[in-house]
Amino acid sequence: MVVPLEAVIGFAVSLVISTIIIYIVSKMFEEKEGFGTALLAAFIGAIIYAISYYFIGGLLASVVGGLGWLVAMSALYNAGLLKSLGMAVLIWVFAAAISFFLPTLTGPL
Repeated sequence: MVVPLEAVIGFAVSLVISTIIIYIVSKMFEEKEGFGTALLAAFIGAIIYAISYYFIGGLLASVVGGLGWLVAMSALYNAGLLKSLGMAVLIWVFAAAISFFLPTLTGPL
């Protein structure tokens, strides 16, 4: 199976953007972990969602993937589930705001 170059570039860009968002939110929650932990959290989140969509699909995959990522965030940041949930909600808000503007930054292609 050959993966198109566009898919690899898109994944890399998404990973970098997610990492930056996770890092900023973790600092807002006064977490001590650094950029590497944020990168790992972004990568683990991508893997969890990919696996859940592969095996389950649909809306249920989003719920299962979200819960899995919440547990991973809790473990990576040594935080309780409630604090991890707060971080996840804020990460989602920032990601939604950025995804609204990011596709329009380059102009019409």
